[in-house]
Amino acid sequence: MKKEQAEILGFVPQKQIVYNKLLPYANKLDRESNDILAQIKGNLGRAVQLRELWPGVLLWTRKLSTYLRLYGRKFSKEDHVLFIKLLYELVTIPKLDISIMQSFARLLINLLKKKELLSRDDLELPWRPLYDLYESILYSKTEHLGLNWFPNSVENVLKTLVKSCRLYFPESATQEMLDEWRPLLCPFDVTMQKAIGYFELFLPTIMPPEQHHKGFKLWFDEMMDLWVSVQNLPAWEGNLVNIFARLANDNIGYVNWDPYIPKIFTRILRSFNLPVGTSQMVIPRYLTNSYEIGHVVLWISSMLGGPQNQVQKQLNGLFSSIASFYHPSNNGRWLMKLMKLLQRLPASVVRRLHRERYKKPCWITPVPASHRLTDQDVTDFVESMKQPVLMAMFSKTGSMDAAQALQNLALMRPELVIPPVLEKTYPAMETLTEPHQLTATLSCMIGMARSLLSGGRHYPEGPAHVLPLLMRALPGVDPNDFSKCMITFQFIATFTTLVPLVDCSSALHEKNDLSEMERELCSASAEFEDFVLQFMDRCFALIDSSTLEQTREETETEKMTHLESLVELGLSSTFSTILTQCSMEIFKVALEKVFNFATTNIFETRVAGRMVADMCRAAAKCHPAESHRLFVPHCCNAITHLTANEDVSNEEELDKELLWNLQLLSEVTRVDGEKLLPYRTQLVQTLQLTLRLRCKQGYTLACNLLHHILRSTALTYPTDYCSVPGGFNRPLQEYLPIKDWGRPGDLWNLEIQWHVPSVEETAFVFYVLDLLLQPELQRLQKYAQGEQEMSRDDVLQSLCIVQHCLLGAGSMLPPLDGPTLLSKSLLIFPDESRENYREAICKVMRQLLHYILEHSEDDTKSLFAIIKIISDLMHFRGSHKHEFDSRWKSFTLVKKSMENRLHGKKRHIRALLIDRVLLQHEMRKLLVEGCEYKTAHQDLLRDLLRLSTSTYSQVRSKAQNVLFTALGTYSFCCRDITPRVLELLEPTRTDVTQQQFKGALYCLLGNHCGVCLANLHDWDCIAQTWPAIVRSGLSSAMSLEKPSIVRLFDDLADKVHRQYETIGIDFTVSSVACFLHFVHKLWHNVELEQGLALQQDKNQEAVQPWKFEHIAIGFLSLLLRDDYPLPAPAVLFFVQSLNHDALVVRKMAIAAMAGILKQLKRERKKIPVSPCDISGVTEPEGLVAGDRPGNDWLQYHGDSLPSTQQDWDHFCFIEKTHWGYYCWPKKLVVYAPAAEQPKDLSAENMNERERIICDHFTDPMFIKQLIEFLSLEDRKGKDKFNPRRFCLFKGLFRNYSDAFLPVLKPHMEQLANDSHESTQRCVAEIIAGLVRGSKHWSFSKVEALWKFLIPLMRTALSNITVETYADWGTCCILCFTSWEILKPFRLGCIFDILIFERLIISFYLCSHLYVLQGGLAQQEWRVPELLHRLLSYLEPKLTQVYKNVRERIGSVLTYIFMIDVNLPYTLPTKSPHIAEFTERILSQLKPLIEGDEEIQNHVVEENGVGEQDERTQAIKLLKTVLKWLMASAGRSFSTPVPQQLQLLPLLFKIAPVENDDSYDELKRDAKTCLSLMSQGLLYPEQIPMVLKVLHEIAGSSSWHARFSVLTYLQTMVFYNLFTILSNEQAVQDVRALVIRLLEDEQLEVREMAATTLSGFLQCNFLAMDASMQTHFEALCKTRLPKKRKRGSVVDTIPSVDLVRRHAGVLGLSACILSSPYDVPTWMPQLLMDLSAHLNDTQPIEMTVKKTLSNFRRTHHDNWLEHKQQFTDDQLVVLTDLLVSPCYYA
Repeated sequence: MKKEQAEILGFVPQKQIVYNKLLPYANKLDRESNDILAQIKGNLGRAVQLRELWPGVLLWTRKLSTYLRLYGRKFSKEDHVLFIKLLYELVTIPKLDISIMQSFARLLINLLKKKELLSRDDLELPWRPLYDLYESILYSKTEHLGLNWFPNSVENVLKTLVKSCRLYFPESATQEMLDEWRPLLCPFDVTMQKAIGYFELFLPTIMPPEQHHKGFKLWFDEMMDLWVSVQNLPAWEGNLVNIFARLANDNIGYVNWDPYIPKIFTRILRSFNLPVGTSQMVIPRYLTNSYEIGHVVLWISSMLGGPQNQVQKQLNGLFSSIASFYHPSNNGRWLMKLMKLLQRLPASVVRRLHRERYKKPCWITPVPASHRLTDQDVTDFVESMKQPVLMAMFSKTGSMDAAQALQNLALMRPELVIPPVLEKTYPAMETLTEPHQLTATLSCMIGMARSLLSGGRHYPEGPAHVLPLLMRALPGVDPNDFSKCMITFQFIATFTTLVPLVDCSSALHEKNDLSEMERELCSASAEFEDFVLQFMDRCFALIDSSTLEQTREETETEKMTHLESLVELGLSSTFSTILTQCSMEIFKVALEKVFNFATTNIFETRVAGRMVADMCRAAAKCHPAESHRLFVPHCCNAITHLTANEDVSNEEELDKELLWNLQLLSEVTRVDGEKLLPYRTQLVQTLQLTLRLRCKQGYTLACNLLHHILRSTALTYPTDYCSVPGGFNRPLQEYLPIKDWGRPGDLWNLEIQWHVPSVEETAFVFYVLDLLLQPELQRLQKYAQGEQEMSRDDVLQSLCIVQHCLLGAGSMLPPLDGPTLLSKSLLIFPDESRENYREAICKVMRQLLHYILEHSEDDTKSLFAIIKIISDLMHFRGSHKHEFDSRWKSFTLVKKSMENRLHGKKRHIRALLIDRVLLQHEMRKLLVEGCEYKTAHQDLLRDLLRLSTSTYSQVRSKAQNVLFTALGTYSFCCRDITPRVLELLEPTRTDVTQQQFKGALYCLLGNHCGVCLANLHDWDCIAQTWPAIVRSGLSSAMSLEKPSIVRLFDDLADKVHRQYETIGIDFTVSSVACFLHFVHKLWHNVELEQGLALQQDKNQEAVQPWKFEHIAIGFLSLLLRDDYPLPAPAVLFFVQSLNHDALVVRKMAIAAMAGILKQLKRERKKIPVSPCDISGVTEPEGLVAGDRPGNDWLQYHGDSLPSTQQDWDHFCFIEKTHWGYYCWPKKLVVYAPAAEQPKDLSAENMNERERIICDHFTDPMFIKQLIEFLSLEDRKGKDKFNPRRFCLFKGLFRNYSDAFLPVLKPHMEQLANDSHESTQRCVAEIIAGLVRGSKHWSFSKVEALWKFLIPLMRTALSNITVETYADWGTCCILCFTSWEILKPFRLGCIFDILIFERLIISFYLCSHLYVLQGGLAQQEWRVPELLHRLLSYLEPKLTQVYKNVRERIGSVLTYIFMIDVNLPYTLPTKSPHIAEFTERILSQLKPLIEGDEEIQNHVVEENGVGEQDERTQAIKLLKTVLKWLMASAGRSFSTPVPQQLQLLPLLFKIAPVENDDSYDELKRDAKTCLSLMSQGLLYPEQIPMVLKVLHEIAGSSSWHARFSVLTYLQTMVFYNLFTILSNEQAVQDVRALVIRLLEDEQLEVREMAATTLSGFLQCNFLAMDASMQTHFEALCKTRLPKKRKRGSVVDTIPSVDLVRRHAGVLGLSACILSSPYDVPTWMPQLLMDLSAHLNDTQPIEMTVKKTLSNFRRTHHDNWLEHKQQFTDDQLVVLTDLLVSPCYYA
């Protein structure tokens, strides 16, 4: 086969779509595909050589992607590589139009999809062009200024593209990427996120092992160390995890993960954000930055296996620690994450097993044998997942996740997973009270159906469950419970698809070679007949209960409701599946039964009738001959009999029986066409009798019959869907059906039976058309020519017949033809001798349409029918696009629910494979049929346009929908239609009605998925449309009183803005001559159009409503682009609009001006420098990051600042703060000295555009007006610092240096003196723009500028208010961002302004600190000197009284110490260190640490001069320190654990125990701090330190502290679970600590210790071993001293013995409560021990009672299972304990 094909094609295809070989015309396809491929190759090559990207290359690449959909990758390897290289070149053309780039990229992704087809030797792609493309779009410098508009989808397309290409990057790529992006790795800067994001996306991880030293080994240790040392989940940590997951998956067995495994699992557990303990603060960034589950799952599944299989142990630990969260009683926002983990992990392991065991080997390195998953590994994995999955079945989020997990687990180990689910399923089928259990278990069983049936050697008893399950599922067909009914249908359909319903019981006597299991199945199969008949009875009951009379009143609708149609669908598909799988004997019984039910009753035709007819159709489809023998004669005779009377045909309401028989007949004829031919005379007679019935319901049913008869004979389709080719009707001796249970279809011998229209059938179709269609067309034609009168109902009836003829025979009618190129169609060979009915219908319909529109436009029903017919004339070739799409969707759903991912290789069920082949056939019909635009189409589109702008809104909207579909189908028709739409908007026309106007606007707007004419990706159309929309404001039909029209204009403007993408001007690849000509022509258009729009705006300002000014300026601002400056008139327009009366216009003008100034910016010259020369230090070998001698010159030094012009020129500034921190870029570029830069703009060297701006901004009146507008407030209280205005001022001062300062100065001074919110904001915006714009000014200008600015800022800042301090913060951030500007000595000035004013008022201190903090944070690690100054300034102020100041200082301290990080390869910083600071603090806090009395917040809030004692000062200090600790918890990269530990004892002392908000600030803060610290991630070496401190505190005298230690411990252990577990000593310490506190003298502490212990046992941190059990039992036996006599005083302090005995009881109770959802083997004994203490003294009795009631509560649900674990005697005791005693006993 392959060889022959290769000979025909002339090459060996890469990988073609296999389903094509199964089509009935498969032998013609090779020649067809070769023709198309040759065409594509030829034309694509030609288009590229002519450099015609649009439309040439675009058109042919689209053809190529269609080719891929039709034939797969059916070309040779050489072609494949060439296509990829060509497209890669096309995608990476610089400045390519975005939408064209996207369509190339999508095709390229498709070509690269199957990575096994091309190895790294066949193809190599460079990485840099992609990086440049990605950078220029995702980090575009001009997008925010409105110079580029990118669609939203572009980011995902580019990411997918890089993912597809990175496989083929050259081997040197890794090193190049590291060199490129390492310099960006500065953790305090946003570039860190960017760099790690790039690494994640670009780094190649699939390489042959001998190249690994050039691949991941270059970066693995560096990134892993970084990941392990980062503690507070910065945003980029997730990206690191994604890299590691991909690396692990691509290189199983080549990366050694063992040393990192505990850390990996600890972090994974943390990223679920599970709640621990009672009161817990969650740091918000933990929620936003947590890991993506998909990658976590990939990572875990890739690390499984290997010699020790260490990961499996950790995975067991992970699931046992989170198992209880899966119980259905628990719910929270973490649940979705856990369910995803559950659903995806088994799928990932199955994928890996498939890759290791079943996948065809290809060039990618296979997994080494030592690291493949062994059978034992798989079993362990399934065991560890079983428990949580079984719990999650009944989860609140539904059972879908669990069902998918079970489907995959059952593929691996059916014997472990299926039995427990069956145990839950059988009782669920019996229960009546809990229907949700039934739906959950059934949906799980559906997923596991194939694993259950195929049994296999591990689980041979599987198939035996099928019949009991099917029989018990029947009661689920229940008319009262919709969801139960649907899931039951699905369940029955799934199982019967897999099982031939054949009674094999006779084989028991005939065959003697059967195994035990087979004998059992044979005898069971005798029940199939009962099953089928019982199912039918159930269905009949369902139908009886859903007839129209029963379910609703007369008045309501007669249509089916949504639910009913779903039930109808479920019922018919299930029934047809059952009949398809039946043996002939069972089928005959069923047929008899259905026939009797259908013919003895008469049903209404809306609801019940449809269901019954569907069942009959199912029967007829399976065995047409047998069924037709019964149905057709019966129905035809009944109809003939009932219509014998003359009057019948004129009755308005027909007899129910007649209608029912018609409906039945019309459904039964939807079968194999050949089998209809014997009955053709009867059928045609029936049609002639019924098509002219007067009653609408009657003739509609007759039309359906006509449609179905034609369709059955004219279409090509498969006729059998049975699960085994050839059916089951063979004698049992030669074929035993039970061997085929669960058998997948064999793609290579599907043996599909096709129905292809024979000559006889074709003749019959045309006979029917001649007989029935011809007369109707003639009548309509006469009516349209006015020769014959017809009533409206008659017209409608005729149209109905025409429409159904077209629907039935559409696949045989050749497409509309006309004077454009003929389409090469291979499916239909039109017969010249017959009339082409499509043309005929088209002709008549157009005549009729024009007649109706002129004479009776209100006949909307006929118009609806005509619109439908026009739509079918254009698009219908036997199937509709939307039907095809929905069938494709449902096919994929069924495939997913029943596929076998483990073995792969398309082993689906036969019916599914046949369905896929049919879909392939339909797709060919939808795609091959041409989309050339011919005259016939043009006529129809014009008619549709006329309908779209007609009088009635419903007609308009229907016609518009058809029109939009057509516009999307035919190439280039939009250009033809647009002018006709725009004519209606012309202001000069007076004959346009309002309806036409509205219709035209709707046509421009388009629908949500189709084309939008107002926004075509085509200059010519935009040049016509946009001016027309703006002009239409003057049209007479336009009235803004109508809200609908106003809304339309808003939608139009909105849609244009939302969807607009910058359109490429030059579609050339770089041939200069034609390029210039092209641009010139185009520019001319664009300039003209803008000129026109502006002229009109000017001339007609009086008339033109404001709305259109807004639309006009909006459209104009979209035309800004970064490759061509705007024409001068447009610049003038925007400058003038800055002072327009309307706020909207002003806002748009400001934004546009910022963009225009960017366009006019002059390039600055840059020169490379070498860092070593400047610093005089050679860089050390290896990686050294942080503050080192080599980057010292980048930092701020107050003593060596430039003070003269000369120093200034020689000073070297680097403005990017991340450079030099981690390492230097290969090429460091700085701005050249001032002498070499272009001169400032002066009047002589300005161009026209620049002059316009200059004239306006030097005009005092203009500026005055502008400043007035800018200092108005927009929305009170909502305004913020406006970056658009900042960009405007920055651009002005950058382009014109200080030309505008003289005019602005007085205004700025006036604004600074005013303390109103909006004026302050305005001056802040101008200052920020000024400072940033003065970047390249000369020394003298800058000097002068600061002389003016410093006093100005002083005044402004002294007027700062609550509303504006955020704006000043932003201003300062922007000022400080750019290093050069401030040419550091300014930094000191601002610093001084902000700090050394005498700030006594707390608010001023607070706000100045805020402003300062914003500024310094921008400079990160480069200002150690200033940070030291700030710290020394703040330290004496730490004892502030006011809360707001304390919080602000806390936040500032966080920033000061943020630079002190503990990261790998990083030297200690020169900025302040936390350790030194903490020492100083602790010495001041001494009085608090040493004293024993309770610390009260008894500070009198006053700033008295009197000396306050040390203690009070210390308390004030402590409050500020707490604020600092809280602020830094979520912000810094590494937590200073050792320093925090020194403060811990103090915090434990203060923190309160109860949850109560009434505590003062100090105590609340202390508690919050403890909660945050306990959640911190600990390094392994820090754990012993923490435990040591906790041990010390546990010995403290305050029981509050001891109590808090336990809550701290709970959280700390859970959040560092695996790290602590990997340290044996630490586990022992924790255990000892808890057991010691169990015997604490304070009752609360003991109880908390018990809770803690139970939690540790539950998450498997501690094991329940014999030594622990004996320890507790011994404690329980402590003897209590006798009670004293009544008279004596009772002891208030509990005796030591009581405490010990209570400790023992608490210990036992902790063990019992640690397994809330199951009963381990040791539990019964402990319960018995516990019950002995029921009557002890308090508090013991209380503990026992609580424990027992909790035990009862948690085990109540599954008590039947749990009972098995106890002996009878134990049960007696338990029942006594758990049933509360009677009160009256």
